[in-house]
Amino acid sequence: MKRIVLAAAGVLVVSSGVLQAAPWKKSVDANLTMTQNAYSDNWSGGELGSISWVFNSNSLFERQLSPKLNTRNTLKLFFGQTHSQTEDTKKWARPFKSTDRIDFETVFRFTLGGFFDPFASGRIESQCLDQRDRTNERFINPVLFTESFGVAKVLAKSGKREWTARLGGAFRQYLDRDILDAASGARWTETTSDGGILFVSDFLSPLADTTMTITSRLSVYEAFFYSESKKLEGQYNMDYWKSPDINWETIVTANINKYLMVNLYVQFLYDKEVDLAGRFKEALALGITYKLK
Repeated sequence: MKRIVLAAAGVLVVSSGVLQAAPWKKSVDANLTMTQNAYSDNWSGGELGSISWVFNSNSLFERQLSPKLNTRNTLKLFFGQTHSQTEDTKKWARPFKSTDRIDFETVFRFTLGGFFDPFASGRIESQCLDQRDRTNERFINPVLFTESFGVAKVLAKSGKREWTARLGGAFRQYLDRDILDAASGARWTETTSDGGILFVSDFLSPLADTTMTITSRLSVYEAFFYSESKKLEGQYNMDYWKSPDINWETIVTANINKYLMVNLYVQFLYDKEVDLAGRFKEALALGITYKLK
């Protein structure tokens, strides 16, 4: 299905007349924050030296390829680590992650002038470093692929403020490499797939003035079929995969001056297969920034 969507999008790009394309609209908010502390060997109180750093990047590239075709590409990159001394030896231990995310999505929206616009999209979600098994750390693992198609609507647009919504069918594929069975020591690769309906709402707007920006996304996905449903029959969680998955994330970026910024990231997740309650994440950072307009 993924190959069909990508091939169809490629054909439509060519047939719609790319030579008529408008300039790219580019927006990149990237920032790096760091915290460091150190103590002499005879320092009393039990404090330990540590270094923490976090890189955040939120990018948007949009272009009207032709009067009837728009492409919108978003990329979120987060990665951070904390290094600290051990309490007994004061030696520096191996770093552990504080944040890690890769999220890339491309959306083709067919601007035909109707009340709704048809769309087709592809999304890849992963992380830079999988440290669940410290004896076998893996890069770009696990990976979730999502292909969706349906109808989209621009609910509001004024200057740099834009609010869009999409509703349609979706297919997902999940890949997790080299999973360790603690009992036998064997490793295997897990692959699952499902399909259902997906709703996505994207909101982007300046706040107060151009020095502050809010980016918010709400996605709700409900599966209608699941490749592992037969294996779950008779278990207490056999129907958990049917519950909607909710992901609501908001990024607020405020520039103090040209090179200093404050970044607030808030995320709420609900996935019944992972936890019966919702999960919450908040990260507040102050550091140096680079902004492309």
